[in-house]
Amino acid sequence: QVQLVESGGGLVQAGGSLRLSCAASGRTFSRYAMGWFRQAPGKEREFVAAISRSGGSTYYADSVKGRFTISRDNAKNTVYLQMNSLKPEDTAVYYCAAGSTGWGPQSPWDYWGQGTQVTVSS
Repeated sequence: QVQLVESGGGLVQAGGSLRLSCAASGRTFSRYAMGWFRQAPGKEREFVAAISRSGGSTYYADSVKGRFTISRDNAKNTVYLQMNSLKPEDTAVYYCAAGSTGWGPQSPWDYWGQGTQVTVSS
């Protein structure tokens, strides 16, 4: 069992930055690929970014490529999402997820956090 707790959300003006963190419980963090997803009001949840178990490979949605950076620290059981040049359309609840098989947008993700709200004002 893995428990995920996100933090770092908040209100920011367009063009600003935020860094989200997701802390995982347990001693098996490095066995999981990690991902970030988001869900805006009235919309389906969408993939944002993912990182491999070692952190050596990353994958981004086109909508955030070049603006967001996913990273992880396996010693701290934490995955991060650095978000720069934020836009109002980035407003959503952001969720982190852990996956033991695959790490793409359509892969099965085994565990989910409770989410953290990000609001970008224009």
